[in-house]
Amino acid sequence: MSGALLKQVSTRGIAPAVDISSAIAAGPAPDGGLYMPAAFPTFTTDDFASDTSLVDVAHRLLWPFFAGDALEASLHDICRAAFAVEPPLRPFGTADDYILELFHGATAAFKDYGAGFLAACLSALPQGDKPLTIVVATSGDTGAAVGAAFHGKPGVRVLILYPDGRVSPRQAHQLGCFGDNVRAFRVNGSFDDCQQLAKDVLGDVGFRHEVPLGSANSISIGRLLPQMAYYAHAALRHWRATGRPLNVVVPTGNLGNAVACLLARCCGLPIGSLVLANNANDALTRFFAGQDYRPLPTIATLANAMDVGAPNNFERLQWLYPDHPAELRAAVSADTVDDAHIRKTIVSAHTQFGETICPHTACALAVLQRLRERGTQGDWCIVATAHPAKFPEVVEPLIGAEVPLPEALAEMLAKPSHADTLANDTDALRQVLRDW
Repeated sequence: MSGALLKQVSTRGIAPAVDISSAIAAGPAPDGGLYMPAAFPTFTTDDFASDTSLVDVAHRLLWPFFAGDALEASLHDICRAAFAVEPPLRPFGTADDYILELFHGATAAFKDYGAGFLAACLSALPQGDKPLTIVVATSGDTGAAVGAAFHGKPGVRVLILYPDGRVSPRQAHQLGCFGDNVRAFRVNGSFDDCQQLAKDVLGDVGFRHEVPLGSANSISIGRLLPQMAYYAHAALRHWRATGRPLNVVVPTGNLGNAVACLLARCCGLPIGSLVLANNANDALTRFFAGQDYRPLPTIATLANAMDVGAPNNFERLQWLYPDHPAELRAAVSADTVDDAHIRKTIVSAHTQFGETICPHTACALAVLQRLRERGTQGDWCIVATAHPAKFPEVVEPLIGAEVPLPEALAEMLAKPSHADTLANDTDALRQVLRDW
């Protein structure tokens, strides 16, 4: 692809196309849609022949989206800030099975990569007279990653919305431990309620003139695109070592991480089949089994970060495959894992393989085990999205041992933590934003 400016378009096709800097600053498009690149570059493995580090793979992969944009000159520095930690891709369990560990960042979750990239982008853009307030809804991990990425950055504030009682105690502590320019609010409702509150204020153009707002959920193109990088890096390493594509099972809730994997494959990276692992919130599994897509009320599960009944990024999937659902179902598949199987899989991973995994990673492993039982061949990777130490109430009784804390997580848990209460009401949220 040439260095011509690649525009970002809304999935709903009404808002005008914009450059990527504007799309990152905006979050959702003015017509309520989500920004997507108007076109995608096509790579071969040879294009990355000189790129071995995650930083260099990320820069080469993302450059076409930023070429000609105000952020182009800063892109390599942005990648260095976001991708300093390279996630291990290592054998797991039986032959031809692997695990991609995405939880070695600041908050022990995969969200650290996208949040760090977005924060570096916004820091490189000119700042207005009023501070930009990032409004982020979280089912457990996003809020902490965004808080860590933006904490202490001038000209930016972060307001975190999370469902009261529906995140793990350690996740809740992380969300409220930052202070300064980061505030956490406990909402009496589900993650979908928090997400709707965020969408309501972000979609209110008049209010955004009064209080400048931005988004750091996976609805932001600045969160979505960088997540392609670790899939590209893992697939290229595997390809160089084996000459074979890497098939992937992604535990998913709001679908951003899975869409990023799909986009990396669309760009020509050696990624094979993509399977989504859902918990009991199975709207996606039902769709990929042939039913009409229908959002469902959220169910609380052990894999709480995936407790999403109306995944935002499904709109991006529909935009990518607009002609017929059969085309989308041919590109992606899905399966569901209930709490009983999450527990069983955590136990079996520990007893059979000596591995300790979180409930979300257990969903991916359970789905892979079903694939193998059905005779599915090839090299398969499960995506480990969070460190098991974030969920001691679930994991430790099952394995009969304490899960050691990673250093960064221990430091966060040692800090005091506070979250305010917030009614499940858009006007109440608007008032908080005005008063801040």
